[in-house]
Amino acid sequence: MNAQHGLIIAGMLAATLAIRASFLVFGHKLAFPAWLNRALHYVPAAVLSALVVPLALAPAGHIDASPTNPYLAGTIVAIIVAWKSGKTLLAILVSFAVYGLMRWLL
Repeated sequence: MNAQHGLIIAGMLAATLAIRASFLVFGHKLAFPAWLNRALHYVPAAVLSALVVPLALAPAGHIDASPTNPYLAGTIVAIIVAWKSGKTLLAILVSFAVYGLMRWLL
């Protein structure tokens, strides 16, 4: 690694730290409009969906919506358990069990 790479990495580090620290330092002074606060409420669910859905539907790079897809089955079970019970850890454990059993049996 040469000096130019080190400067690039240091610059990216400084920019990342400045962005993250700004919310810690000035966060209590920031006031967002009500519509933005309502919209930000849905960000975690949207990000989680964007990460999980492509993996569940296309684990091998192509869409597999068959009942033998253990990723999709585990995801559907996790959604149902979390919705019915409201317990995230239970949903994760049950979906891991479903995924593991399907991988072992199929």
